[in-house]
Amino acid sequence: MSNKRHAGKQAGPHAFAVILGTNEIASAVAVSLHRAGYFTILSHDPFPPVIRRKMAFHDALFDDPVVLDGVTAQRADAGLEILTLRTKAKGVIITELGLLDLMIVQTPTILIDARMQKYQVTPDLRRLAKFTIGLGPSFSAEENCDFAIETRPAKAGQIIQHGATDRPDGIALQLGGRGAERFVRADFPGIWRTPIEIGTRIFKDYIIGFLGDTPIIAPFDGMLRGVVRDGTEVPSGVKLLEVDPRGRTAVWSGIDDRAASLSRAVMQAISIHRQTVTINQSALLHLVK
Repeated sequence: MSNKRHAGKQAGPHAFAVILGTNEIASAVAVSLHRAGYFTILSHDPFPPVIRRKMAFHDALFDDPVVLDGVTAQRADAGLEILTLRTKAKGVIITELGLLDLMIVQTPTILIDARMQKYQVTPDLRRLAKFTIGLGPSFSAEENCDFAIETRPAKAGQIIQHGATDRPDGIALQLGGRGAERFVRADFPGIWRTPIEIGTRIFKDYIIGFLGDTPIIAPFDGMLRGVVRDGTEVPSGVKLLEVDPRGRTAVWSGIDDRAASLSRAVMQAISIHRQTVTINQSALLHLVK
């Protein structure tokens, strides 16, 4: 799904957006911000590992050519390289540099945490950028971000300006009648190895890869919708792969409906913030007069 019509008002020439995360949600948001005129950078965080890689810019970190909804991604490894690319980049930038390194380049206009770290301690993003957004559980507007956005299925895209998003409930979104059983998780830490590509037709008990020396098998028949990149060191408990049971209607590439709706919510939140700033500035000017 194209996000062109949801880009809204174009950003200024110096607008700088940093997105924490390289997953499918972060990538969909990056597409929208890029189209709205922001110089957009995705900052990689290894936890949790990305599985829906055909829906994300993630593999550009490994110099794989990636195009998502017509937008390309280019890897950058240093702050000076990012400054150089600012006037030359045709798409978004993806990097392993962390937020503190990127803030040396320039203070972000927009900072969005899209890492989807449901059970991790959430940092306070406020004052690290002119406007901050937290996507998913553990975010609270006016406590650790300016606006928070719900990602749970029943409330996905709800913008929260006061209060917190719902806590994670451990219930997976249903897809083709399957919920949490679509995913296979790592029972222990180790190096993940797999020769299987996303989009491959697989069958129950088919060996998808090995975690250390332990074979990891498909839970049922379907299409491989997501899988951790070969050679990745993974911690215990994270998702290794996802199977889409829907047969011919299975989707494993591009921007899916959920990611598109969340990216639209981000752009709406930015628009609300802009309107609020404009109103406040007008009120201040009126008082000065």
